[in-house]
Amino acid sequence: MFSDNKKPRTMNEIGGQPNRIEKNTKIKGDIVSEADFRIDGKLDGNVKTSGKVVIGKDGYIHGKVECVNADIEGSFNGELLVSDLLSLKSSAVIEGTVAVTKLAVEPGATFNASCTMKGKGGASLSSSTSSSASTTAKTAATGGFKSSLGNNVNGPAKAS
Repeated sequence: MFSDNKKPRTMNEIGGQPNRIEKNTKIKGDIVSEADFRIDGKLDGNVKTSGKVVIGKDGYIHGKVECVNADIEGSFNGELLVSDLLSLKSSAVIEGTVAVTKLAVEPGATFNASCTMKGKGGASLSSSTSSSASTTAKTAATGGFKSSLGNNVNGPAKAS
């Protein structure tokens, strides 16, 4: 009769419930988690998670972040290691060093970083980048980025 209510609940996220640092909260220190993490406040320290890190529009991290995926609307300064997709929204400001497999940048985002992109097989393409996305978008529209090896890293931009 009540057997439907006693089914074990499955978590959408492998690591459990997502964690949040709310706006107007400042934390100094390191965070280790298996769940997703959203930062709308300020963090001076490191984050290591096997989930996704989201930096909200008012969020700021100064330190090292290691995660699977990241969505950034706010500001980041430090070392960013993303094993899959890094998505930069138009309000994002990134400074430091970045290592990713896939990168998505909206026009308007500021991306002042030394960036290393890993291919599917683990091979990496290295590039020093210091530009804003508005400049980046113009570069992509004219034929894509050139790596230090002269290879076209992303092909011509497509209109959305």
